[in-house]
Amino acid sequence: MLLACCDIRRFLDPENLIPIPRHPLGTSLGGRDGIGTKKFFGDKISSVHAKYNRIVLGAPQTHTFLTGLFILNRSEPVLEVHDVVKRYGNRDVLKGLSLAIPPGVTGLLGPNGSGKSTLIKSILGLLRINSGHGRVLSYNWPSECKAIREHIGYLPEDDCYLHGLQGIESIQMMARLSGLPRTEALRRAHEVADFCDIDQERYRNVETYSTGMRQKLKFAQALVHDPPLIILDEPTTGLDPSQRESFLDRIRMLAVEKGKSLIVSTHILHDVQRVCDHVVILVGGEVRMTESLERLQQPIEPGLHLRVEENLEGFENSLRRRGIAFERESDRELRVLGVGADQVRCLWQASEESAAPIQHLDAARNSLEDIFLNAIRS
Repeated sequence: MLLACCDIRRFLDPENLIPIPRHPLGTSLGGRDGIGTKKFFGDKISSVHAKYNRIVLGAPQTHTFLTGLFILNRSEPVLEVHDVVKRYGNRDVLKGLSLAIPPGVTGLLGPNGSGKSTLIKSILGLLRINSGHGRVLSYNWPSECKAIREHIGYLPEDDCYLHGLQGIESIQMMARLSGLPRTEALRRAHEVADFCDIDQERYRNVETYSTGMRQKLKFAQALVHDPPLIILDEPTTGLDPSQRESFLDRIRMLAVEKGKSLIVSTHILHDVQRVCDHVVILVGGEVRMTESLERLQQPIEPGLHLRVEENLEGFENSLRRRGIAFERESDRELRVLGVGADQVRCLWQASEESAAPIQHLDAARNSLEDIFLNAIRS
């Protein structure tokens, strides 16, 4: 409320917010007198792997965006809390919760009312807990919440913006509130806008943005001060399928190529399976499950999933003659039980014998949906 009542534009210097001609690579950079790419970045240009469908500007060695100035020990948890209790009246929302989150991308899952948002807000110091302690990055929690917030980027589930500000002004405002000088804040704002695929819309007022554009804006605001830990609450809400895939690519890129750690709170299991290394499931204010995604999806019994082009029935008969157990999953798909990846020769022999060409073959995995539902019911 305090921010809404003050003249926020004095943080920004609007003279620097004049749109300039598009750079040949398709990247807008703000600045006085049409300062272009060369002054900010020199001649160095780097391209992201083709799967990200983006070209981004690289930076000289002194450039700090997404370079991880805060050095993380990759063998220690980025967040560790113990015996956390948060009570509303007579109702315990967090019930002695203990949790350790490793570096990388962690998916925070749970049904509505499980305590995910309460946990996130408590970590950020936006809610006062009744009891508990821990460490976030290298800081004691909750006694050093102010320092913790300075090193965390947060994308909230709900919209949080000021009417009358352009998108680029909103991003620059967050950089200024993080302590960056005006010129550096503007440069960072344009850079993260490019990274988040905010094109000329950055010069429109934020109240005119669609839901998807607001998600991109909040993502840029979370990244602009280059935090080592980023918390995303329902980040892909309102995005169309193409935008969602690009957004998930950026999340994975931040973790793999830039060394960031991210916590993704979401109900969309596909997003978790797509980008996460680790999964935490909360139920009723307690940690019901925490494990690496790879280990969770390993079936108790080894097996393979395959799809044939035709004649599935003949292929099944050939497997029966060899004493190989299987489960039919569709008209052309099987899950072969008790056969590991090093024992596939017998499957190729059965395929040749039955004239049922194998189109697809990979290791069988447990369904994340089944894992989630079993955790809730247990």
